[in-house]
Amino acid sequence: MAALRNALLGYLRVEARLIGSTNSSQLLMRHLSSSPKGSFLDKSEVTDRVISVVKNCQKVDPSKVVPNAHFQNDLGLDSLDTVEVVMALEEEFGFEIPDNEADKISSVNVAVDFIASHPQAK
Repeated sequence: MAALRNALLGYLRVEARLIGSTNSSQLLMRHLSSSPKGSFLDKSEVTDRVISVVKNCQKVDPSKVVPNAHFQNDLGLDSLDTVEVVMALEEEFGFEIPDNEADKISSVNVAVDFIASHPQAK
């Protein structure tokens, strides 16, 4: 318990020093943006990576993969294919997508929105 308290106090001291400095807002923003916890990926980067993952699926015609492509209606994927896409996205972005959320991912845009708003996406 004491170690946790000391670690927390040490972190708060760093934050307090940043806030008290002359360029406090710039330093604080730099500090927070360099912190891996709570940071989110850039949406355009996520879009590019999601499109790349979907294009690499065997049953997908890469020329049909666009940001608003629906997995079933536009790309002809069935539910099993969609599960494979979601699993490939999990591998690409380094986190597990819960089943209840995975069931909602039916298009490139939905996948991008979900991943770009997820703090564990890498």
